[in-house]
Amino acid sequence: MRFFLSLILLACLASVGVGYVWLDTPMDMPSQGVDLAIEPGDSAKDVVTKVAQAGVAVHPMALYGWFRLSGESRKMKAGSYELAPQTTPRSLLNKLVQGDEALRAVTLVEGWTFKQVMAALAKAPSLQGDAQQLVPETLMTVLGKPGIAPEGRFFPDTYTYAKGSSDVAVLKRAMRAMDKKLDAAWASLGANPVLQSPEQVLILASIIEKETGTGSDRALISAVFNNRLRIGMRLQTDPTVIYGLGERFDGNLRKIDLLTDTPWNTYTRAGLPPTPISMPGKAALLAAVQPAASKALYFVARGDGSSQFSNSLDEHNRAVNKYQRGQ
Repeated sequence: MRFFLSLILLACLASVGVGYVWLDTPMDMPSQGVDLAIEPGDSAKDVVTKVAQAGVAVHPMALYGWFRLSGESRKMKAGSYELAPQTTPRSLLNKLVQGDEALRAVTLVEGWTFKQVMAALAKAPSLQGDAQQLVPETLMTVLGKPGIAPEGRFFPDTYTYAKGSSDVAVLKRAMRAMDKKLDAAWASLGANPVLQSPEQVLILASIIEKETGTGSDRALISAVFNNRLRIGMRLQTDPTVIYGLGERFDGNLRKIDLLTDTPWNTYTRAGLPPTPISMPGKAALLAAVQPAASKALYFVARGDGSSQFSNSLDEHNRAVNKYQRGQ
């Protein structure tokens, strides 16, 4: 009897040892790894089935038994996972419990237009292009802002997403981020403001974003536009004209373009344009509501990214002759 008990004990110890070795032995799978998608509500058995269906050669009962014996089978999180060839049963469970999803990233850049945003999302790897199938009006309805133009509504930043996510989800996050940044800017509006609403802040910030070559000039550029709005002087800013030309703009802004009226032509129309013309970043939003203490009404590019600011037309003309006409 003692002999048979000893054999049983040795067999049990051997099984435990084999089990421990198995837990840390890489599972057999394709050399490039496999993708695993776990949906909300999937049970441990569902996960085991999906692991096998994904191309992992592992004994289903053994893997299911490990999930249950670990006591963590109910802690596994839904998500999109990438399993590398060296994944073991132990590391697989850890990944699923920790929610260590396979994340990608897409960067939206300050000053981009909505068209550029959509182009970047279309090129983003493993991102479903649901938004690409919608016209802008329908997309904004889906995003919860019906009747509002999409231009400038998304905050420029880097956004991570799980493989197989929808671009609509990324846009929702970017839109919420812009709403939050815009609210913060509006709350810090300076004394005696010219701007009367967060919408106007967003529009002016989008112009400042496109006009700024050097960050230190932002507050002064904002001062020029705020000063002009205060006295009813037209903004006369080229980026709005270019935006209004759309596909007609060939990279060369001509005098006829400045005279061609569109809703965004600030040479032919007073006040702010009807919509933003780009995505402003945080610095441009703050500059719009906190302009520099300056009486400047004009500025001209120096050619090195910075601008020369002037209080009068005579000063401005001399600056133009110096920096633009080589005189």
